[in-house]
Order: sequence, then C-alpha cells, then structure tokens
Amino acid sequence: MDLRHLKYFLAVAEERHFGRAAERLNIVQPALSMQIKALEAELGGPLLIRTSRRVELTEAGKLLQAEATRTLEQVENTRLAVERSIRGETGRVRIGFAGNAVFSGRLMQDVRSFHQAYPDAEIICQELAPQLQKEAIQNGTLDVGYMPDYYPDHESTLVYESVGEWGRVVVMSSEHRFAGKESLTVDMLAHEPLIIYAINDMDSQLDTQLGKLLGDSLHIAYRISSSLSVLAMAGAGLGIALVPAPLAQVAIPGVVYRVLDSKELAANLMMVSRKDEPSAAVLAYLNHTRTGCNIYPGAFE
Repeated sequence: MDLRHLKYFLAVAEERHFGRAAERLNIVQPALSMQIKALEAELGGPLLIRTSRRVELTEAGKLLQAEATRTLEQVENTRLAVERSIRGETGRVRIGFAGNAVFSGRLMQDVRSFHQAYPDAEIICQELAPQLQKEAIQNGTLDVGYMPDYYPDHESTLVYESVGEWGRVVVMSSEHRFAGKESLTVDMLAHEPLIIYAINDMDSQLDTQLGKLLGDSLHIAYRISSSLSVLAMAGAGLGIALVPAPLAQVAIPGVVYRVLDSKELAANLMMVSRKDEPSAAVLAYLNHTRTGCNIYPGAFE
C-alpha cells in the first residue's frame, strides 16, 4: 500500500463517485478503478460498495478513510517541516559576541531582523572572548561570532566579514590632567600608563600600531580581559584606556571619554563563521545579515 493508493482511495471516498474522483485526480476512470481494486486485493477485502449512482464505504473503508486522512496529513506536515528546515526557517543559530557587537547595536540589529524574518528559528546568544569564539566555531559548539579583529592571522577554515569600524576614544578619570581636553592626539599618550583590553599577553594589532606610532615611549601598564574592568581601572586613575567609540555610551561616575585623533588606531568588528557551514538555519542567518557586510580580504584564501 503506497501513498498514491491512499490518495486515490480518499478521492473516491470523498466524492462518492468514480467519475468525479477520476476527474479530480486528472486520470481516466478505468485506471482509477484498477488502482482501487488492487488496493482491495492487497488488503484482502472490499472497501467500497459500488451502486449505479454512487459509491458507499464498507466498515473497513470508513476505517481506512480516517487512517488515510491522518497519514496523508502527517506526510504533508513532514514535507512542509523538511522544506522549512532546508530554507533555514527552523533550526538553531548559536551566536557568540564580544566588545563592539553590543555597544554598537550591530548584534541586536542583526538578531532582531533575523528573528522577524525567521520567527521559528531558535537563536542563542552567548558572551565569549574572541579567541574562545573562534575555537567554539571551529569545534562546532558555536555558529557565528562577533568580535574585534585583534590578530592578523586568520584561520583558513573560517570566514571573516567586516561589519563595522569606528574611531577610538580615550577613557580616563575625571581628575586626569587631560580630562579638560576636548580631544587627544597620539603624541599625548607618550609615557602614559595605558590600559589595554586583551585576552592574553600576545601582541594585538592595537599594540603593533601603538608601537609604530609611539616607539619607546609606549607604556602598556595593564592588559585586561574585561571591557567593564578596563573602564573601572581607568576611572580609578590607574591609567588611561583606549576603547572603541561605541563604548562611550557607558556612563560611569568619575569616568570621562575624549576623542582620539588617530585614524590609524581605528577599531573594527568582524562577523566570523565556518567556511563550509552545513546548517541551513545558520546559512539563512548569514545571508540575511550580510547586507552591508564586506568580506575581509583573504578570508577565502
């Protein structure tokens, strides 16, 4: 007994007429009659009582009509569910984020837009350090990461896409001697104790750029792995910090932000994903949020 037999039987059971059922199925009546007889032979008994005017159902026919209706409805539901999964309308997208992703509003913008377009897809967001995000994406426990691009070397299995770039601001105590300035230049940072956001002691691109600009006068006093800790230490007068401009939205008593006049020290935000992504939901997220994104040079090399 296959689905075609069930569809043919239901057409006859609902129309109570072979001619109308054949017309509905777009087949000739003799072919329909042969299919119904084959079904009855397979099941071992009559399903229909044929009269000159109409067709009636036997008790077995009534049972088959109810069961066939449920079966075909389930088949249709399965088909629709699979099609939706293939289109990425269902499934799960696990997103990691750090730094500018929240303060710039980019993460919320992307997630909100995707949720509106794919309301049945599950979205999970988790704050993680950039290096941990990359490791999680590679081992399959995370799908998409939003992170600053700290290091020049990119993993060949990942795709890096630029989704934002901003200038930097200087964070300091309101009692700092530079607090009265409207903006600062890089030269003014010479010999100042700097507080740098860093996950570990490895040199970052920011370190490299500062080294080129300040040379021996560069003084990195602290490397801190928490944005909030960076702001707190700067506000406590332990040094001055360089942070992406979106963080200036965070109002903390005793902390002031001043513009840094230096294009060389711009901060960025990258969206990182797997090069060979198998999940339709994740692909749908990436495709939906790529408007305005620039694929980072060398990402596909």
